[in-house]
Amino acid sequence: MCENCDTTMASRRSVLKMAMLGAAATAIPSLMVAAPTMAEEAGADVTPDEALKKLREGNALFVADAEQCAVNLTTRRAEVALGQHPYAVILTCSDSRVTPELIFGGVSLGELFVARNAGNIVDTDVLGTLEYGTEHLHAPLIVVMGHEKCGAVGAAVDQVVNGTQYEGSIGKMIQPILPVALGIGADDPDLGDKTIRANAAKGVELILQDSPIIATLVEEGKVKVIAAYYNFQTGAVEFSDAA
Repeated sequence: MCENCDTTMASRRSVLKMAMLGAAATAIPSLMVAAPTMAEEAGADVTPDEALKKLREGNALFVADAEQCAVNLTTRRAEVALGQHPYAVILTCSDSRVTPELIFGGVSLGELFVARNAGNIVDTDVLGTLEYGTEHLHAPLIVVMGHEKCGAVGAAVDQVVNGTQYEGSIGKMIQPILPVALGIGADDPDLGDKTIRANAAKGVELILQDSPIIATLVEEGKVKVIAAYYNFQTGAVEFSDAA
């Protein structure tokens, strides 16, 4: 939430912004719906395509008006205390500038099931988290989202190009990214950005390869797994074709 939220009195600026958002809602009506109640949970009976549509629309709202305040969190907090039904699972980087709950439209509590680590790496812990989000919480969509200027990918690229060795757990952490960068080639002038995108796509492959549970859900049409890329400057998220 933004620090300037005022629940008692709206400023003229807020009123004007709400008027503009009202006009935008004519083009995208679903953006202006109230936070769901327990009878209308975020992920209840949502198809994979509908979940992706919600993420796209939420990101469009974030790009158009990133200063929106989340609303009704006190009420929503009481509702989700009884259970959770997220409509999407997001695997992304731990970078402090990458916050899915804001990037996808300032969504409320209980809407996204998020796993984060440096470099959005798919490992055993992450796979267990994704399986829980899809099999047990019935979220119909998994998004593996890389982002512009990823530090973990940058370290892997540095090792590939310059032979730099990283000590401690960082060196071990970036090991899964090295083959991705090597596959693109150390001489590629756009190696960093290409590796970020390819690393997210590789994450999708690993999920389907290493998790029979998720692979089965995909085969049954209950879940889709896609890669995405977040741009710092524009706030926009690019989605790959769904698997």
